Formats: sequence, structure tokens, C-alpha cells
Amino acid sequence: MASQSTSPTSDTKSKVITTFLDQPTFACAQCAATIALQDELISKAFSGRDGRGYLIHSAVNLKMGKREDRALLTGVHTVADVYCMGCNDRMGWYYHKASDSSQKYKEGKYLLEREKLVKENKWKLDD
Repeated sequence: MASQSTSPTSDTKSKVITTFLDQPTFACAQCAATIALQDELISKAFSGRDGRGYLIHSAVNLKMGKREDRALLTGVHTVADVYCMGCNDRMGWYYHKASDSSQKYKEGKYLLEREKLVKENKWKLDD
């Protein structure tokens, strides 16, 4: 179950999901907004614009930029950059369409830049 609070930025009226109770998450390294459950991670073997990237099945607290065709390492894909709703930092992109049939598995998924994420493990200390 997720709790919600108003986004900390004044330029957006969207709700930011801040907590997935007792579940490890990835959060924005800039503002700590929750971005995805760690269980949504598909692969760490991707390259982003700024270095290593993670392919993620689904994410929250992201807003999409303009859709465009972009030449990537694996061919031309229709993608849209995604931005953190908490701080507006560019986090990676969303795959709308892949032109090569071998790349279709990426459609509907996110490539998130590793350096833009922090792992929140939800560890509990025993008293």
C-alpha cells in the first residue's frame, strides 16, 4: 500500500507516491521520491545516456517528455525522456516502440539511469 503527499515542487500539482510499506524501492538520488519497487527490475545490463542503466517493468512519480525516434545502441526506438515529479531531474526514458522485432520486449518499459537512483532497502533494526 502506498501513501501519498503533495509534490515538493511548486510547478506541479501531481501527487507523489512516497512510500511502499516494507518493500525495497529505488528512489530519486536528487529528492528521494520513490521511483520503482526493486522487484520491478528486469535487467542491470543496459546503457543509458550517462552510463549504466536499469530496465524496469513499471515506475511511479515520473512524467514523460516528448515522444521521439532515437538511435540507440540496439537500433532506432521511439522513446520519451522521463523526469522525476519531485525535482524534475531527467531519470532516463520510456520505450514506446522498438523497430526491430528482437527489441520488442522493451516496449512499455523504462530505462532508468543508475546514477540517478538510490536503493532504499527498508531494513528494520531489532530492538
